[in-house]
Amino acid sequence: MLKEYLIVFFISMVPLVELRGAVPYAVAHNLPLLQSYIIAIIGNMLPMPFIFFFARKVLEWGKDKPVIGKFFTFCLEKGHNGGEKLKEKAGKGLYWALFLFVGIPLPGTGAWTGTLAASILDMDFKKSVRAVVCGVILAGIIMGTGTKLVMLIAGLFG
Repeated sequence: MLKEYLIVFFISMVPLVELRGAVPYAVAHNLPLLQSYIIAIIGNMLPMPFIFFFARKVLEWGKDKPVIGKFFTFCLEKGHNGGEKLKEKAGKGLYWALFLFVGIPLPGTGAWTGTLAASILDMDFKKSVRAVVCGVILAGIIMGTGTKLVMLIAGLFG
């Protein structure tokens, strides 16, 4: 069982897959949901400080380098412009917007992307952590419930 929990942990650390893939894996492998959920949250949140404090610096470092420069500049400009529009629209609700962005499990809206956005927008680290953690918790609840429901329906018709 330790092997299965380690797989859940590492799946939750993979960009784009994250907890959204780890929780269905745990459910599909009949692992206890609460333990798997906690392990997936920890795995999903572990990279957050590194992303928040270093990803923007890496993008800024690489923006004038050959081969990667155009892409890194695009990422910085896109993030900054999109962030400014979001700031204008969300106003004081910016952290609620971050929470919902991370919490609604759609492709590309997980903790990695939310944390990178918070970094590019110069958002407060502690408030961003709270918003992202709460978003990850919400996404986990949605994914766990959705997976259980799909498996129940599949069992009825399978």
